[in-house]
Amino acid sequence: MDAVIKSLQSPTGNQNNLRRPTQEEAEAAVRTLLLWAGDNPDREGLLDTPQRVAKAYKELFSGYHEDPEEVLGRTFEEVAGYDDIVFIKDIPFFSHCEHHMVPIIGKAHVAYLPDGEKVVGLSKIARVVHIYARRLQTQESMTAQIANAIQGALRPRGVAVMIEAEHMCMAMRGIRVSGSTTTTTTFTGAFKSDVNEQVRFMTLLKGR
Repeated sequence: MDAVIKSLQSPTGNQNNLRRPTQEEAEAAVRTLLLWAGDNPDREGLLDTPQRVAKAYKELFSGYHEDPEEVLGRTFEEVAGYDDIVFIKDIPFFSHCEHHMVPIIGKAHVAYLPDGEKVVGLSKIARVVHIYARRLQTQESMTAQIANAIQGALRPRGVAVMIEAEHMCMAMRGIRVSGSTTTTTTFTGAFKSDVNEQVRFMTLLKGR
């Protein structure tokens, strides 16, 4: 297959026009939180914690600095006219709730119907999931963002996305219910208009 790289304009644009704090400012903020929590940031076990937290956050929220449309811009056009479902199941991810900044742990299932002219490398779908997961999120928004990014970049006949996840904001605080799973779906194109395609998606999913 010959890969074709296309320049794709982001439909969302730059969402962060604010000045990014320095490493020192981020570490100072962590020290403040440690003090607010009631601990002493100068004790031996916490001396390097501000630096470690800032470093960890840089990795955990790296999705803000990656462009999913750029990832999806590399497509393969030698697909022999293939236009049936492409289904990637059980993509594990870790995200963070935008309301409490605690983990969301789950799996994403993504399918699309190629237009018969191009497909994208399978690993790119998983990478798009991880890009959106590595941002502060709600599960509903993340589900729609993944589907819309794939639909906008590949222009397939339809996209289906399902996310199943456990929210630590429910398990660790508030109601404190562990083991509860939330399911969200987004359908576009043929998956949205044709119930038979939705049934096929769900049947393939159950077959995992």
